[in-house]
Amino acid sequence: METKRWNVNTNERKYKQSIEEAAELLKKGEAVAFPTETVYGVGADATNPAAVTKIFEAKGRPQDNPLIAHVATKEQLKRLVDDIPEYAEQLIDLFSPGPITYVLPTNGTCADNVTAGLSTVGVRIPDHPVARDLLKSCDIPIAAPSANVSGKPSPTVADHVWEDLSGKIAGLLDGGATGVGLESTVLDCTQVIPIILRPGGVTKEQLEEVVGTVMVDPALANKDEKPKAPGMKYQHYSPEVPMWLVEGSKGKIQQLIDEEQQKGNKVGVLASTKTANVLHATEILPLGENIHEIAAHLYDGLRKFKEGDVDIILCEAFSEDGIGQAVMNRLRKAATEYIKE
Repeated sequence: METKRWNVNTNERKYKQSIEEAAELLKKGEAVAFPTETVYGVGADATNPAAVTKIFEAKGRPQDNPLIAHVATKEQLKRLVDDIPEYAEQLIDLFSPGPITYVLPTNGTCADNVTAGLSTVGVRIPDHPVARDLLKSCDIPIAAPSANVSGKPSPTVADHVWEDLSGKIAGLLDGGATGVGLESTVLDCTQVIPIILRPGGVTKEQLEEVVGTVMVDPALANKDEKPKAPGMKYQHYSPEVPMWLVEGSKGKIQQLIDEEQQKGNKVGVLASTKTANVLHATEILPLGENIHEIAAHLYDGLRKFKEGDVDIILCEAFSEDGIGQAVMNRLRKAATEYIKE
């Protein structure tokens, strides 16, 4: 299959034409990748089981893992669900469009392979002009997980998508780098108290400012439970080479670097800029000055270390305040070993 790539950072006429061409492919049942404010997604008509199957085939993704349906407006969201509790209405009004997905009772509009046979569906309104224009143009809900080969780090620039899915999907809208850099928060809104199923761009603290108590699902790491949201099952976000997540001082990280280099291993390091500046290793990638910069650059960093360039990656562990909870959630899933000082 030939994958068409549109660069949408061009003039207005070409932009509109690109959006319309991509929308037509989606309406015909094809899979198309596009940017959101979190990561790039690969989408297909959420009401068409055959179209949705193309997502699973392109990604090599297990079909018992539910997908998120993307819509352009609150009105479109309401077309997919049976009931929206009052607190969810408040959250939608405040945080959507934005990096948050609401798990609500499905009314059956979305295909069974979107919901993975569950009685619920995850729906979100992305806050990216390309995504929203695409959704408005095709006027159908679009099921869209991250646009990567299943298990690899999620894509934050179009080149990541091209590397993984070129020749496997019908099109790619290249809208430059994404913003948040981590997937959306997934919030179960089927209970009296909302439950975070996956931490992401909207933090627990932000949610609690609006609705009071918010729980975090203790089953996040339970691989035996049928997943209610993406990212709750199977290994995700893994780089090409083994990665150790290290919780400890800069001295502890350097000690581990030295020990591995003495064994003849080439060591790559992912760390905050402050930590990176004092370490010595084969290759060091500073992720940023603060946790928001670290989140935005995390997946790109995980992808940059290739097999053959380094033998092992050491990654600094970060505070779990705010979006740090989401960063650490992804790093724990990516790590082959978690070392604590």
